[in-house]
Amino acid sequence: MRITHTVEIPASVEQVWRTYTQVELWPHFMEPMSHVDIIDGGPLQVGSQVWIKQPKLGAGTWEVTEMVPGRSWTWVSRRPGTTVTAVHLLEPVGDRNTRVHTTIDFGGPVGAVLGRFLADITRRYLAAEADGLREACARDA
Repeated sequence: MRITHTVEIPASVEQVWRTYTQVELWPHFMEPMSHVDIIDGGPLQVGSQVWIKQPKLGAGTWEVTEMVPGRSWTWVSRRPGTTVTAVHLLEPVGDRNTRVHTTIDFGGPVGAVLGRFLADITRRYLAAEADGLREACARDA
């Protein structure tokens, strides 16, 4: 099952990337994030493992599997019977705006069922996260 969300942010791709990839700061501006920690420290990069805790979803570890600096990253969380993949993609809109696309894919034998069960909360959380990112970028402008 796939869930997507798109938001346009009145900030440059560079600014949005800088704010968005500082994942350990997400709890300060993204309401659905209780705690985010880059387990191995350092900047977000391929191989980074990030522990995320969210209300109603619990906690899990996400591993960055792909990254195109300044453009996108993909991370994956694996649990028995389920693989959840999240893609974060930035698209420039003119010189001053950025379209942020987030896609969550629930895969594996249990993934489709879990995705349907979590679809509403996932959509709400993606919208709240996008709102928080937009507000954080506005403050940093």
